[in-house]
Amino acid sequence: QVQLVESGGGLVQPGGSLRLSCVASGSIFRITDMAWYRQVPGKERELIARLGNTGMTNYADSVKGRFTISRGDAENTVYLRMSSLRPEDTAVYVCNVDLENEEGTEYRYWGPGTQVTVSS
Repeated sequence: QVQLVESGGGLVQPGGSLRLSCVASGSIFRITDMAWYRQVPGKERELIARLGNTGMTNYADSVKGRFTISRGDAENTVYLRMSSLRPEDTAVYVCNVDLENEEGTEYRYWGPGTQVTVSS
């Protein structure tokens, strides 16, 4: 079993910055992709940043140039650096990790999420 734990959320003023962290633990053979989504009540979960194991990144248009996804020195950790935050960035941010086992079977895991509120 694999567990994901996010941290770093909180209340920040418009224009401010936050860094979210997600740590994966448990039975991990190989991580393929790591990503951040966000969820707002009444709306579908939105993919905002993805980092592949080749280092390729993809961002939603709404966060390009403001958010940066990166992997930690401990490769089971992924960060989301958020800057120039706007009230519309308010959401629960959820970490996603795609794994492969020794047989090549893929699994997807989700964290519980961390609340980010952008307000003055």
